[in-house]
Amino acid sequence: MRKTSIAIASVNVNGIRAAVKHRHERNLGMLPWLESADADVVLLQEIRATEKIARTALAPALDAGWHLSMAESSVAGRSGVGVLSRTEPARVRIGYGSDEFDSLGRYVEAELGDGDDAVTVASVYLPSGAALTENPKDVEKYREKERFLESFGPYLDALLASGRDVVVAGDWNIAPDERDIKNWKGNLRNAGFLPHEREWVAKRLAAGWVDVARAHHGDVPGPYAWWSWRGKAFDNDAGWRIDYHLASPSLAQRAQRVRVDRADAYDLRWSDHAPVTAVFSR
Repeated sequence: MRKTSIAIASVNVNGIRAAVKHRHERNLGMLPWLESADADVVLLQEIRATEKIARTALAPALDAGWHLSMAESSVAGRSGVGVLSRTEPARVRIGYGSDEFDSLGRYVEAELGDGDDAVTVASVYLPSGAALTENPKDVEKYREKERFLESFGPYLDALLASGRDVVVAGDWNIAPDERDIKNWKGNLRNAGFLPHEREWVAKRLAAGWVDVARAHHGDVPGPYAWWSWRGKAFDNDAGWRIDYHLASPSLAQRAQRVRVDRADAYDLRWSDHAPVTAVFSR
């Protein structure tokens, strides 16, 4: 029987091995979540492992019929993005055509289904960046993110112009506006909320991309999907909304619901990010 909807989840796993092993003795972690999430696609970020290691960690899910498409990083233990899908993709693209970033595990794209049911899904992990200071490390992180945005923006614009049903989701490391950070006044000069970063997101939205969660939830704070491990950020819900789905207009119009799978307590978390799931009618 043909499914009438498709559920696309996205989560920064903060290391796939840790996410799978976390609280295993209490039946917690990524794999129990995956079994209960009722997702058709899971977009992964910060896998931080080779594809071989990731497949070993995800073996129970793969044995159960999930398919993994992955872009690993050439830098050991860093980045890495993937697409877990219940059906095998018709096409997979690693990277977006950047000489600098395609080998660093920051973008993977998969085409699922065919004909009227075809949808392109992509997992993205932007550089975290830094505020521009006199510190050389901060300067390099700032410039790296700047270069990524400059090269990735035109690709997103072209993808949108293709007319396909598309969802690009992941850890964007940019909160679009004041509703997306609990303490936005204290972060005006911090990476992830710098003016040029927010302007870049605004330009994508002006071009036609739809922030599905914002469209669904409306003018409310959050809901957040990342909280620092430090202090009482999680307990106080002092989070950031940097994990979101950008969808083509035709697909966004069919969004039925969006949810954040926030853990019930700090010690039940298996990542510092919570999964965000958007459900679309077919």
